[in-house]
Amino acid sequence: MSVLVYVDSFSGKISKNQFEAVYYGSKIGSVTVITAGNTSDDVLAKLGTHGASKVLRDSSITTFDAQQITRLIANAATELGAKTIVISHDITGKSVAPRLSARLKAGFASGATALPNGDQVRVNVFSGKAMALVNLKTEIKVISVLPNSLKPQANGDSCGVENYNGNAGAAGITVKAVKKPEGAIPLPEAELVVSAGRGLKGPENWGIVTDLAEALGAATACSRPVSDIGWRPHHEHVGQTGVAIRPNLYIAAGISGAIQHLAGVNGSKTIVVINTDAEAPFFKAADYGVIGDAFEVLPKLTEAVKKFKAAH
Repeated sequence: MSVLVYVDSFSGKISKNQFEAVYYGSKIGSVTVITAGNTSDDVLAKLGTHGASKVLRDSSITTFDAQQITRLIANAATELGAKTIVISHDITGKSVAPRLSARLKAGFASGATALPNGDQVRVNVFSGKAMALVNLKTEIKVISVLPNSLKPQANGDSCGVENYNGNAGAAGITVKAVKKPEGAIPLPEAELVVSAGRGLKGPENWGIVTDLAEALGAATACSRPVSDIGWRPHHEHVGQTGVAIRPNLYIAAGISGAIQHLAGVNGSKTIVVINTDAEAPFFKAADYGVIGDAFEVLPKLTEAVKKFKAAH
């Protein structure tokens, strides 16, 4: 089966989410990757290690425009006869995949968390509080893959990269500048996350959070009230109205665990909650709970992590 996977590479590099999408597609059929921009051949060729047979790059598209990218993918899918189109369920996928489904009159599974079983695709619904099986009965299928739903594995060699004219037309918007959040580990890609809420009492106390994150090699996050009052930048806000994450480990200190916050983190593999309030609702969702003061617990965790790493 011919599978087309869109990879967002405008940054000049390939994120973990994109490798996941390629790997997902390779488990369905023979993968051709379509991308845009001027990312180098050497970088794009690495997609072959996760299942791509070749990469088609339209270098005439230099900035992201959802309608232009939709036309690019749709034209490539028609030309190649691809019956399944895969895209990461990130900001790009959320804006492109529905448009693509409508344009191609294709069935759409949004936020897949497992490989298809025949025509059935498992997806998250109700902000991750439930799971549904979507039956895709159309000839062409569009699947967006929820980040961190499967671990991509290198199973091949580098692949060839070809220039491609997708006849995507002119962009509908003009992008003058792109401001990207600073930080070594983007939250949607992070496997380890240390987060905190108003229990930290002020931005001047955030050092105990960043110290633990640095010791673990983790990303930092926060609850909505913390970002709303300006203690932390908005791109660190996780929750229903912020970033939805699925790390292997999520440590939450001083966060009560309102349902809106849980909606953004309940896909985490392991949740550790630290709170002085034994009745905090977050404990009901936690795999491990510590009833204690974050100002005492976090520094001790940091010290323990450093000792463990030094001994190993």
